[in-house]
This record gives sequence, structure tokens and C-alpha cells, in this order.
Amino acid sequence: MLAFVVSRILQAIPVVLVVGLIAYAMFAFVGDPVTIMLGTDYTEAQRVALVKQLGLDQPFFVQYAKFIWAALHGEFGISYRLARPVTDLLAERMPATLELAATASVFALLVGVPMGVYTGINRGAASWLFMVFSLVGVSLPTFLIGILLILVFSVWLQVLPSFGRGDVVRFAHWSTGFLTLGGLKALVLPAVTLGLFQMTLIMRLVRSEMLEALRSDYVKFARARGLGPRAINFGHALRNTLVPVVTIAGLQIGGIVAFSIVTETVFQWPGMGLLFVQSVQVADVPVMAAYLVMISVLFVVINLVVDLLYYAVDPRLRVAR
Repeated sequence: MLAFVVSRILQAIPVVLVVGLIAYAMFAFVGDPVTIMLGTDYTEAQRVALVKQLGLDQPFFVQYAKFIWAALHGEFGISYRLARPVTDLLAERMPATLELAATASVFALLVGVPMGVYTGINRGAASWLFMVFSLVGVSLPTFLIGILLILVFSVWLQVLPSFGRGDVVRFAHWSTGFLTLGGLKALVLPAVTLGLFQMTLIMRLVRSEMLEALRSDYVKFARARGLGPRAINFGHALRNTLVPVVTIAGLQIGGIVAFSIVTETVFQWPGMGLLFVQSVQVADVPVMAAYLVMISVLFVVINLVVDLLYYAVDPRLRVAR
């Protein structure tokens, strides 16, 4: 097991380096941060001095090497827009994004898996309604779902806030809205918006796997042995559907963090996604590159965790290993 983990970490190193190179190359030639920082009233001497201070007069691969070396030490440079260390900016915004992603993931799993099991086992009006609902959740774009939820719950019913994070409690460098009523209310709409697509995807996947499992030979043999519906559905069928569900759920959790940009923009949620959007508008290369590198590391870690969960879920892998 240790050798497996070490091998996966070694495989992940070139992946992160390539992602960092692509991210840095993609953003280094977009926009002119010097002009944005100086505005319209500046002298050529001021421009030259700022270019030298930011290191933009050096070759591209020298800039990239310095970026990677600093990233290995937990530093991503200085934000062109805010003139603050990028690490501090990401540390301030990370609690909001992780809080939103965790809530959306729990919502997607706790609702999607039972709905998928129910629609796979039962046939009826409720199952049909669940399938129609899942089709709507898969089809509608995220920003439209967010706008509709704001219209219904914030404008018409006026029961939930439409933007911001609400009241938060701070513990040293960490902040959370889980401990305040205002924070919990502010979390509902963006979490549902972000997790709805993943929830419907997990539901349809569980339903498909359950239908396939219930038609398999080992389930027929279990019925022939006289086992009850509960033991068959949950002890045999559901357990054998967990491998693909774990795979998709793990990747979707990473996607929730990576693609929370739209949701955070719609709800003005003060997380890393909103920071990324604001940085794109002014070509803040250090922030954009650091964000993508962090997301790539997150996906690598999630893939490793998913691989390890296979051994816990599927005993056949343990025997083969």
C-alpha cells in the first residue's frame, strides 16, 4: 500500500508541473498588468521600474522557474491588483470556498444516493418525478439555477439572502459561517446551486448501476436462497454499485471546488473562485496561476483518495493486490 501511494505521488509531480507551465504560459501573455497597475497617467521611467520590480523583463522560462521554486516554498508572488502576497489572499478566501464545496458535496451525496436507490428499486409516480427533476437539474446551467433560486427565495419569499457569506466566526486565520444563523442561511442557496448538478448526476448513476446489479446472476442467486428484499437491495446490489459511484463522486467533489467560479460570482460569495474572476479582469497572473496549480493539486489528492477507497469498497481489489 505504501509503495502504491508513493508511486502515485511520483506520477503526480510531472502532472502538477505541466499544469503550472500551461497556466503560467496561458496567463503570462494575456493583458498588460503594468498598465492596469499604473493607470493612464505614468511616465516611461515608472513603467520600466515596475516591469523590473515584477520581473517581467526576464525570459518566460526564468519567470516560470522562479514561480515554481516559490510555489514549492508556499509562496506564489505578489498580486498585481492588490499588491499583497497571493498566499495570504488564497488563505483568506479558502475557508469560504471549502465551506461551500463541503456543503454542496454533502447535499449531493445525501440526496443523490437515496434518490438513485429509490428510483432503481421502485417503479411509480414518485420515481418518474425524481427522474424528471434530475433531467431539469442536469440540463439547466448553473448560473440560471442560481438566478431562479434568488428570484424565488430572496425576491418573492424573502426568506434567504441573495449574496454574501452572512455572519461568520473567526478562529485565528480560519472563518466559518456554520456557527451562526446568518451564515447558515447565506449558505443554503449557493450550496444547492453548486451541488444540484452533481446530485442529479450521482442519482442517475446510482439508479443505472442499481438496475444493472439487480439483473445480475448473484442477485438472482440471492433471491433463490430466500434472502429478503432489504438484504438483496442494500447488502448485495447497493454495495456492488459503490465503485463507480465513489469514482464519480470523488471527481465531482474536485469539480465542485474547481468550478465554483460561476456560483461564487452569482452570489458574490467571497471565495477563491470570485477572487479568480476578479483577477482575470485585470490580468493578475500570480493569482490566476496559483489558483489553477492549487486546483490541480486538489484533483491529484482526490484521485489518490478515490484509489485508496477502492480497496475499502471492493474486496476483489484487495485479493488481487
